Amino acid sequence: MQERAKPFYVVFAIAAALVVPAAIALRTVIHPAILQPTSDNPTPLGYTWSLLLFVIPIAALGWWFACRPDLQFPRKAFWRTIAVLAPLGFSLDLLFGNAFFVFTNKGATLGWEIPAVGGAIPIEEFVFYLAGFMLVLLTYIWCDEYWMAAYNVPDYMAAAKGIPRIVRFHFASVVLGVALIAAAVLYRKFLSGASAGFPSYFVYLACASLIPSAGFFHTARDFINWRAFSFTFFLLLLISLLWEVTLALPYGWWQYRTGVLMGLHIGAWFGLPHRSMVRPADRSGLCLVGCELYHHYQL
Repeated sequence: MQERAKPFYVVFAIAAALVVPAAIALRTVIHPAILQPTSDNPTPLGYTWSLLLFVIPIAALGWWFACRPDLQFPRKAFWRTIAVLAPLGFSLDLLFGNAFFVFTNKGATLGWEIPAVGGAIPIEEFVFYLAGFMLVLLTYIWCDEYWMAAYNVPDYMAAAKGIPRIVRFHFASVVLGVALIAAAVLYRKFLSGASAGFPSYFVYLACASLIPSAGFFHTARDFINWRAFSFTFFLLLLISLLWEVTLALPYGWWQYRTGVLMGLHIGAWFGLPHRSMVRPADRSGLCLVGCELYHHYQL
């Protein structure tokens, strides 16, 4: 099991090798350029059409999945993980979506809205939640069972014998979460230049990613195909950069409410909050921990 845990650290080393020089380069942008739209509706149905970034890969991977009747176990894990995460994502969006975001560009959506706390939310948001979870899981399963199958767990039954229980407390996740939240609060209060407000969006993302990790990371870590995870993570990061940084923020498909942010932004990317750049890792990790836990539970 220790040998299988080594790729976990390699994934983060690769990410660091990319993030550090990128951060240095982005910090050189002292006076960001401002986009000047030439129309009141510069991206007609842009948000709606952009969901094809998720839907088309899902269709391709779903076709591959449907042509593999031998993958009964991953198929059950996929659907049952979706059955848990999609309603959870919908519920959180209904409760907190308007607390964190403002959807100013109505012309970028179909205009179909779902009633939520604080006001209606475009239906595209819910399609994004469902499609995002599906894309992460399908990509990971494709890598695990085909593209990087040489690195998956060959015998789940044998690997699971030494694990006493599914829920095992991971103290490091709790310490990391508390430290990150404390740092975010202190930065907002003393260094952001806007001490009023509270970084509730950062706290929300930290809790959503680290609470499951605190309870289940010990169990799931040695079962995750970390090479498949890295492929899934970097694919989602690429889509995020194209989708949010290049299109959504510049054209106002949604905007972040400044009062709930930590106050640390990437000026070159239209004020994107730093914490948003690790959302692909959060979403990927949450999906894969759930999927691998289902594998273990069935054993």
